[in-house]
Amino acid sequence: MSKKAKTSSKSPSKRQLRVGEEIRHILAGIFIRQDIYVDELSGKSITVSEVSVSSDLSSAKVFVMTLGGQDIEIILPVLNKMAPFFAHHVSQKVHLKRMPKLSFLKDESFDYVDKITSLFNNLPKPLNAETSICNENEIQVDTEADSFSQTRKS
Repeated sequence: MSKKAKTSSKSPSKRQLRVGEEIRHILAGIFIRQDIYVDELSGKSITVSEVSVSSDLSSAKVFVMTLGGQDIEIILPVLNKMAPFFAHHVSQKVHLKRMPKLSFLKDESFDYVDKITSLFNNLPKPLNAETSICNENEIQVDTEADSFSQTRKS
């Protein structure tokens, strides 16, 4: 196995995780306070779910999603166009030798969670109580309220 293959499957270092989390925190604060006014971003609620920093800290992928996923295809190009501006604001608060180049991407994890939840909700019901895994307790997922409730069978 080559050295390159070993390093590519390696999990992120503590430094990568710390830098990514600090960048995420600062960007989230910028979007919450709307420190930077851009017409296309005004009134939009943008969530920064993760920042993945490369091993050499030269680039960072910023995973974002708007509230309800609305207008994400319009907002992503604007964010990528404004990336140097955001990087400048982040670099004023994070002290690094070199600020990673930011690239904004759509966060697919919310769609993935919805897909998995719908698959679990569409599982066939057991035919009798003997084959049921949840004999005594049944857990129901309420997808509308995004909460879990536990009910006792009587």
